[in-house]
Amino acid sequence: MCFTGNKRTGMTSVTDLANPPEGAERVFGDRLPLAIRFAQLLAEHGVVRGLIGPREVDRIWDRHVLNSAVVSELLPEGWRVIDVGSGAGLPGIPLAIARPDLEVVLLEPMARRVAWLQDAARELDLPVSIVRGRAEEAAVRDRLAGSDATTARAVAPLARLAEWSLPLVRPGGLMVALKGASAAEEITRDAVAVRKAGGVRCELVSCGAEVLDVPTTVVVVERGDVARGRDGGRRRRKDR
Repeated sequence: MCFTGNKRTGMTSVTDLANPPEGAERVFGDRLPLAIRFAQLLAEHGVVRGLIGPREVDRIWDRHVLNSAVVSELLPEGWRVIDVGSGAGLPGIPLAIARPDLEVVLLEPMARRVAWLQDAARELDLPVSIVRGRAEEAAVRDRLAGSDATTARAVAPLARLAEWSLPLVRPGGLMVALKGASAAEEITRDAVAVRKAGGVRCELVSCGAEVLDVPTTVVVVERGDVARGRDGGRRRRKDR
């Protein structure tokens, strides 16, 4: 195990994080202890390993863990989800904790962050796949194409994210991008680029209104049938 020591990085301690917000149990159910442990790992090691800023420690639950996990309400059962530019494991690890039915792949190009993801997955005993690479690389596309959805959080502007992510998604699948206050502006600005990348519908939604004071803002883009030049429809992936 690569996690050692008990680093305190801010006002919030590991003990404090063992008392999550009331809504956390609704999101994670009987897997809440795993979510607590992940929050503690971020507090203990996230700042030192360059995953979160020092001021983020006090906001781990609402800004990182719950903010990520609530997008699970957009994902049907059994989907394969590629977390593009996973970094600290956000939103991929909270999604995998909240929804063990999902097949989650954490895609990350940086070696030190891949090491963190491997350590965290091992510590939490999560059956996620971890792939080192970039979404735009041919080898990555060959390996991960045909997935049901991608997720991304603070990775790139919408146009670039669509160019990277939509080729990994099957027709009818979704690109789920966690965004901030500029989301509506990005949708308007990047509409042409998103369509060029294969997006046929682009929708601004809020997730987690029942558990978060500030719901998560998400841009959802559906991939069309690019080869045939038409809408692919929201078809459920067949069980493998």
